[in-house]
Amino acid sequence: MDHVLLTLIAVLAVMISMAAACHALLYKRDSRSALGWMGLSLTLPLVGPFLYWCLGINRISRQARRWKTSGRRVSGTRIYPIEEQRWESAQLPPEAHHLRDLRALSDRVVKTRLQGGNCLTPLEDGETAYPAMLEAIGQAQTSINLSSYIFDADGIGAEFVRHLKNAAERGVQVRVIIDAMGERYSRASPFKLLVHSAVHIVRYLPLSDGAHINLRNHRKLLIIDGRHGFTGGMNIRSRHMPTISSPDTAIHDMHFSVRGPVVNDLQRAFLKDWHFVTGEILVNPHFFPAIESQGSAVVRCISDGPDSEFRKLEQIIMGALSCAGQSVLIMTPYFTPDRPMISALITSALRGVDVRIVLPLKNNLPFVHWASRAMLAELLVNGVRVYYQLPPFVHTKLLLVDDVWTLVGSANWDARSLRLNFELNLSVYDAAFAARIRQHFGQAFLHAHEITLDEIENRTLPVKLRDGFFHLFTPYL
Repeated sequence: MDHVLLTLIAVLAVMISMAAACHALLYKRDSRSALGWMGLSLTLPLVGPFLYWCLGINRISRQARRWKTSGRRVSGTRIYPIEEQRWESAQLPPEAHHLRDLRALSDRVVKTRLQGGNCLTPLEDGETAYPAMLEAIGQAQTSINLSSYIFDADGIGAEFVRHLKNAAERGVQVRVIIDAMGERYSRASPFKLLVHSAVHIVRYLPLSDGAHINLRNHRKLLIIDGRHGFTGGMNIRSRHMPTISSPDTAIHDMHFSVRGPVVNDLQRAFLKDWHFVTGEILVNPHFFPAIESQGSAVVRCISDGPDSEFRKLEQIIMGALSCAGQSVLIMTPYFTPDRPMISALITSALRGVDVRIVLPLKNNLPFVHWASRAMLAELLVNGVRVYYQLPPFVHTKLLLVDDVWTLVGSANWDARSLRLNFELNLSVYDAAFAARIRQHFGQAFLHAHEITLDEIENRTLPVKLRDGFFHLFTPYL
């Protein structure tokens, strides 16, 4: 009997290994990944298939696409059809003519139109952004739609809670989405303070529905009366106010005030998420008022997530790198790009483009800092320049190409933003706006430390091993 049992176990192990290897062969697009998982599954019976089941199968995109197929996630055009918009797709400004291929790429992978007549105003740190947002909430007449990954109802967050309650009490329709995972970072939950008020507040993917570490709503949106929007990378948290925060916890960041027709697309992105959480489609016309031209910026809203047919942000960033003729300036708190993105950065630098990357010296996630440092030598040796900004931690996310095209929003340069979570960015063609972003980079360069190849190469062996070890996990960080 023992021999029969052992034989059955061996046969079962072989069948499981073969099934895992066949699954990898069928569904892994990267041949190196497929070969690696096949080899692991066939050479380590049971252990290899178990690891493949845990780490190799991309359940994230499949789950997101199941939501889309089932109707739980609807397209933005169902919320508010593009055909009903009063604004035709805009033309590029003359100074951005050489980026026409980037525009053509964006037209194919993004459904929202490129719209002219917009005005974007950078708001540095919470000291500037929060008063502007609170003032807009205080002036709201019909609707307030707010979405934030982290909304800490302590400190400045308490002011937001008070303003939202007051707006709801005077008859404004107030809706708030907070991400259930992001809520865990809050000392005081806004949900508990607002759930019994006139404010409609919901959690995005409550953890009681499943331990979804990924598929989070990382977007930051505030839309007032369908006319005035705020977006960027800033959560609602007192730490984003460096003048009143401890140097150990303070965060530098940038948000943006948005006026013009593109606010319609910000509104659509919020209502799309509202439907996902509540099942309610809101089609009230007051969400989409007629908006006159507010400025010279030509802007496209890019709402991206794992349910997308294309990896919109990743492909647009790659397209921007390939179109760049003079300069590429990047500022991001988390920098763990995949191999194609690294190759694109290096190729741009080797073409003679001035490629500079600005990262925080002190990261709030040390293991991301270590993983990032493991790839810097390859970039430096090929002409990419890398800078570390001194503390406090810098959470700002910017991409500037040729001093005319800017990408701003919630996404970082990592797998979590580009593949695993839901993000919102704005693609902006405007030399005046780009000049303000270039000025911000200029100030950063003045106070940042440029990393040399010797510094990276002279790390001690234990540090190199540690950095290399965490670099192995970049697809999941």
